[in-house]
Amino acid sequence: MKKLAIFIIVGILLGLVVGLVLSGSTDESGGLSSGASAVLGMIRPFGDLFIRLLKMIIVPLIVSSIIMGVVSVGHLTRLSRIGTVTLGYYVMTTVFAIVLGLVMVNIIEPGKGVSLSDPEVSQQLTAGNAVVAAKHFDNYSSPTLTSLMRDLVPTNIVGAMADGKMLSVIFFSLLLGVVIVAIGEKGEALKRFFESLNEAMMTLTNWIMYIAPIGAFALMAVTVAESGSSILSCLARYMATVLLSLLLHSIVVLPILLWVLGRKSPLKLAGEVSPALATAFSTSSSAATLPLTMNCLEKRSGVSEGTVSFVMPLGATINMDGTALYEAVAAMFIAQAYGIDLTIFQQGMIVLTATLASIGAAAIPSAGLFTLVIVLNAVGLPAEGIGLILAVDRVLDMCRTTVNVWGDSCGCVVVERIRGLGRSSN
Repeated sequence: MKKLAIFIIVGILLGLVVGLVLSGSTDESGGLSSGASAVLGMIRPFGDLFIRLLKMIIVPLIVSSIIMGVVSVGHLTRLSRIGTVTLGYYVMTTVFAIVLGLVMVNIIEPGKGVSLSDPEVSQQLTAGNAVVAAKHFDNYSSPTLTSLMRDLVPTNIVGAMADGKMLSVIFFSLLLGVVIVAIGEKGEALKRFFESLNEAMMTLTNWIMYIAPIGAFALMAVTVAESGSSILSCLARYMATVLLSLLLHSIVVLPILLWVLGRKSPLKLAGEVSPALATAFSTSSSAATLPLTMNCLEKRSGVSEGTVSFVMPLGATINMDGTALYEAVAAMFIAQAYGIDLTIFQQGMIVLTATLASIGAAAIPSAGLFTLVIVLNAVGLPAEGIGLILAVDRVLDMCRTTVNVWGDSCGCVVVERIRGLGRSSN
């Protein structure tokens, strides 16, 4: 695993270099040259294959791991306790992340001085990014409490699995796990089946991770080549605010909680889950990274299978510290760019809606862009402002996804310790 982490990081760095070289090869129109496009066309399939392999095992892994996590708790009272602790911790860290983001964006004020009458900014909102924004959001409707409840309870669990509706899959898996515990000996056959399925999925994960360095290289090369120098130059103050906030949350807030509540060294845990963090950075998907994260926590960190199986699938779906923080900063940046002063009450609305939106966000690349619509609507900001930040969203997505996975990992260790204290007190 240690060598794997090194190879993944090497793959990311090589992809960065290749991507920068390709982005510098342009034709007369300013787009990628035919040669660069051809090279990119040969590289891209390796990244796509890696993502597809990871997504292939997500549903069976989540179903088997959650069911085994519930069954391993062994008692409905203890199950209620671990569920309450897990959800409470996730909501707490999400709120901390959003408040930190709001504090930083109010101090730095990256949107101040960004005049929408400026030709460069205006161009960001018209022919280029506004068109891209339309493609992203034409078929998107902001979820309501009613729609979230409908998504939670599927009418067809097989259809929900096929459509990748993770909230539905998790809800069904939790119910089935509780039923297996409730029926006792009659559920032993199902318990053995899902135990075998879970072991098979973890073994398959190990096999898939052998090509992780190649996948990371391809994903990074394609991302940098297509974004070009805009990643490094456009909207520098906004990027700096988001990145600094994410950094503070990941190296100050989460480590303090990990040390105080989990009694574990943050540096040690970071080393143990480093392959997962590197994969999260390159894939921009906490769901795609989930199999590796679970494997690292079990095999390298020594967290019990029961805790990992219960906590991590939930975390990959509802615990989005990085995404929630990004949404708060992005909303304030757009408000500042439009010259709109948001009141304390409106910023409180951002905390509430960003928390709820991050819970409903899909664990896929750029999901934060979709849930950002909810936050903007809640405080009356124009959704067209998203066009301002699209140019640099991909690199920020990679960073916030890494923070999401780091937050999930810290949460798993904290829940493991609290669960152990509960057992010892009994």
